[in-house]
Amino acid sequence: MPKLSIIVAVADDLAIGKDNGLLCHIPGDLKRFKELTTGHTVIMGRKTLESLPNGPLPNRRNIVITHHPETLPKGCVSAASLDDAIAKGAEDDEVFIIGGGQIYRQAIAKADMLYLTCIHSAFPDADTFFPEYNASDYDEVFCERHEPSEKCKYAFSFVNLKRK
Repeated sequence: MPKLSIIVAVADDLAIGKDNGLLCHIPGDLKRFKELTTGHTVIMGRKTLESLPNGPLPNRRNIVITHHPETLPKGCVSAASLDDAIAKGAEDDEVFIIGGGQIYRQAIAKADMLYLTCIHSAFPDADTFFPEYNASDYDEVFCERHEPSEKCKYAFSFVNLKRK
């Protein structure tokens, strides 16, 4: 089985999205996401696929969990469940869960790694949230803090957590 990793930008209140989009624009987060996931399999729900501005992510194997595989665009592999999606990504050394909230809730207990962009703010109007998890189940293996700047008005940290 591949290493199962979750990658997500999550606010202090566990918010991850609003109106099928990201909470805010953090250029460094998008760059990190691309660097970590390129060349790997990404697993997502149908709504996450629909939120991607240019459709399936290039240079990645896009597996979409859906009950309507006939609606998927070219470049996507359909899966009936999270376990089916993981099995379809089994030839990869690392598979990334990229959203949304429902898929994260299913995957959190199975994840070997969490690649978090922790946004040091709350978003009271958010409508999608990351599941609660027990931080003591993980070792922090990387942390890099970024203060607000001209490019991003939010303080945030990149945090990598590895399951003990």
